[in-house]
Amino acid sequence: MSVAKKDYKRITTKSLIEMKENGEKISMLTAYDFTMAKIVDAAGIDVILVGDSASNVMAGHETTLPITLDQMIYHASGVVRAITRALVVVDLPFGSYQSDSKEALRSAIRIMKESGAHAVKMEGGSEIKDSIKKILNAGIPVMGHLGLTPQSIYKFGTYTVRAKEDEEAEKLLEDAKLLETLGCFSIVLEKIPAHLAERVAKSISIPVIGIGAGGGVDGQVLVIHDMLGMNNEFSPRFLRRYLDLYEQMTSAIGQYVSDVKSRDFPNASEQY
Repeated sequence: MSVAKKDYKRITTKSLIEMKENGEKISMLTAYDFTMAKIVDAAGIDVILVGDSASNVMAGHETTLPITLDQMIYHASGVVRAITRALVVVDLPFGSYQSDSKEALRSAIRIMKESGAHAVKMEGGSEIKDSIKKILNAGIPVMGHLGLTPQSIYKFGTYTVRAKEDEEAEKLLEDAKLLETLGCFSIVLEKIPAHLAERVAKSISIPVIGIGAGGGVDGQVLVIHDMLGMNNEFSPRFLRRYLDLYEQMTSAIGQYVSDVKSRDFPNASEQY
């Protein structure tokens, strides 16, 4: 049974665990720059994810794979300078942690030291447990990520729903319990059946945050460009658009072009 919402002046990993215990849902959005992060933080978001989705929405790549550690640190630094309340989690990019636990630790340390972020996020379960353990042993909080893991898109070959079959579903549940045992403070579940996501959330004590994983989890995350309607070409079932910024921005910019061409801008009151 839920209790009265606690007023957190600063969100920490402990705050998120308390939210789960108290039945309070966790809100999470992506941000990649100072200006957007300042707005998101002021609106009361609990967690800001500096996602490797910056590779798609900021740089125009087809996948998340090309973005580098240096680029992630650049984006995260701007976000951290903007926030006063939210917990900032940064994706470890593809190639910075999968092959070698020592390299994983070096990558995580660079993110924490050079950006000022509060935690890192890593995709995978048992196959990256050594990297997770080494990072956690260094005192760096880790958020896990299971289900559809975009850094493995070429292995999957598709962005379709994961873990629909029993074998993969059981593996995902085992991995979630492993991440909890290792010491991860929360897990993102992406694009899996809602009943499985709810089962996972009820099976572990750490918060489970979903994207395309139904309402039975402890919180939700979306890419901010998607939920604000800046990307009008992406319309998965799980996405709710809260604005249509693509239409509003193109209209506003078009009006600016028209005003410049017609000499309406600047007018007399807009000059020195």
